[in-house]
Amino acid sequence: MFYHDRRLQYKVRVDKPNPAFAKMLQQAIGGIEGEIRVCLQYLFQAWGSRGPVKYKNMLLETGTEEIGHIEMLATAVALNLEGATNSLKDEIVGSNPVVGAVMGGMDPRHFLSSGLAAMATDSNGVPFNGSWVVGSGNIAADMHANVMAESTGRVLATRLWEATDDHGMKDMLAFLIARDTMHQNQWLAVLEELGGATNNHPIPNSFPQAEENQQFNYSFVTTNIFKDQEAYGRWAEGPSIDGKGTFSMVPGEPMGDIPILPPPAPEGHAQAEQMTGAAGGLMDKIKNAL
Repeated sequence: MFYHDRRLQYKVRVDKPNPAFAKMLQQAIGGIEGEIRVCLQYLFQAWGSRGPVKYKNMLLETGTEEIGHIEMLATAVALNLEGATNSLKDEIVGSNPVVGAVMGGMDPRHFLSSGLAAMATDSNGVPFNGSWVVGSGNIAADMHANVMAESTGRVLATRLWEATDDHGMKDMLAFLIARDTMHQNQWLAVLEELGGATNNHPIPNSFPQAEENQQFNYSFVTTNIFKDQEAYGRWAEGPSIDGKGTFSMVPGEPMGDIPILPPPAPEGHAQAEQMTGAAGGLMDKIKNAL
């Protein structure tokens, strides 16, 4: 169950409304780096959590906090759109208002669809995509996904911070950037508590490594046709990060056969010319060449 406090988690102040910046803020709401993504990601991970209950509770608390961040950003979008109606009316007098709005950097849907309010979209107006939400049921895999989500979110927030000279917006973004700092460390702390790289990796650590192909489980395969060492680094020599193997660098070479598919199934109704056994003819040529 969720309870709502009408006050924002942190103050949101816009000194000078900017509809173009409101459009940019939409990325932090409904973009792949945005707050809807992390909110749903943490909540779905929590709702499906099995094992020690403290991880479920922590995920629930952080996912709920992210709802508050969506509210802050939605408020910021609305405040940045203040006065936009007048500019649109001015455009109506002299030209096409939609064209004028687009050329001016404003998303016309902020007026046409939402009445000067935020939407569950990114900065291009593309609706939020639930397929971005990661909840694998493996806590180590999920924590790595969470670090990535917070990392790209923090990158976005810092770019937004650089893109505005509005002191109120910089202050709000500084708060969100700080929370991203904490959450990155939070998910890494879970991985450390679970035993760090040596205990968690490879993920899942419940699968017996003896079943892996031992020739390739710690080999960096170079597909560079020049077979030089331009991609050589820590990943190509020495002990592996999980401490269970030794890195090596090997050339990529084909170990399988040329894939040959049988003729089309008659009920699939391919063209008659495809039914002539051309695949079989190609197979005969290959066999003869060998």
